[in-house]
Amino acid sequence: MHGHKAGGKKEYEKADSDDKARPHFIYKPGKSEPPYLTIYVSLRVDLGFEMSHVAPPAASSSSPSPSTFHFVAGLGAGISGAVLLQPLDLLKTRVQQSGSHSITSAIRDIARSPNVLTAFWRGTVSSALRTGFGSAIYFTSLNTIRQHAATLSQAAAAVTAPTSDGARHSSSLPKLSNTANLVAGAAARAFAGFILMPLTVIKVRYESNLYSYRSIAGAARDIYKTERIPGFFAGFGATAARDAPYAGLYVLTYEQFKKRLSSFYNHTLVWSTADHKAGMTGSLSATINFASGALAGATCSFISNPFDAVKTRIQLQPHSYRNMAQASRRMVVEEGVRSLYDGLVLRMTRKAISSALAWMLYEELVRRAETTFHRTTNKHV
Repeated sequence: MHGHKAGGKKEYEKADSDDKARPHFIYKPGKSEPPYLTIYVSLRVDLGFEMSHVAPPAASSSSPSPSTFHFVAGLGAGISGAVLLQPLDLLKTRVQQSGSHSITSAIRDIARSPNVLTAFWRGTVSSALRTGFGSAIYFTSLNTIRQHAATLSQAAAAVTAPTSDGARHSSSLPKLSNTANLVAGAAARAFAGFILMPLTVIKVRYESNLYSYRSIAGAARDIYKTERIPGFFAGFGATAARDAPYAGLYVLTYEQFKKRLSSFYNHTLVWSTADHKAGMTGSLSATINFASGALAGATCSFISNPFDAVKTRIQLQPHSYRNMAQASRRMVVEEGVRSLYDGLVLRMTRKAISSALAWMLYEELVRRAETTFHRTTNKHV
């Protein structure tokens, strides 16, 4: 210890320890020493000092990726899922508006259109814009919240236990507690939902056959003319009540499914130094992320479907269904509890597939961007 010259004045911090007879201190390196050099010192009365070197953390934990990565990845994932699954979203809207509870009749009604392909993809532009930018804002906000939460809640744990099981998960995104994941997901979704609410209202009105809008621009003009600005935020209460808990529960269950599936497959992996830094191989990571996204999406869709059914009624018929409480009471009284689960199968199917695609694409795009970014950065160091 005394022979070490580099770094100038040495600093020590007392660390938590279960062993009261062995107080622990963490050595903080000087300016001239490598930033990843962390020394764990145990003070023992009988044997003096013990020292051990802790390996440098992975690049993803020490240098969070730029928000641009998450915005672009979320945008690409959202647009891809929206375009592919638009027919399911259109069918769900038609089933929920009709009150007939019949998917078959909704399909037959759409199939009567002169151009069947165009009819099933009606509203794709507004849906892609809403979902694409909604996903971009959501994933960017979620990553920011989670990075801050991870910094606050895991700083000490990251030093004393740098090789956490997070390195064996299928992604390098921040690992938080269940409560933190729940709150982060809900807050990010509520924020994104408010920003994108006007596009949501336009999309629902345009997809519905209750209105004879010929274009998205025409729908926007009519809403503003008849209802002004509040018309673009019709159903926001029901949307927030549906989306915020859904998103919070989704992030929680998604991370839990990833953890369980990663542990299940873990015995088949050989962890080299490169594997430890980068995580799992790309194909296995994508498989686990897709499966976790599908399971979490189906589970959360079932729980939140009543809010979605009420929200759709409010947005389509704001004069008849004024708010969430009044709308839900009227639906149950006039049509029964079953009306709260209109479109459930369609929504569960769409959400399971869209969530799986979105999160798999998002995590894969971020992983590839980070790999390229850190490789380029290291070349210039």
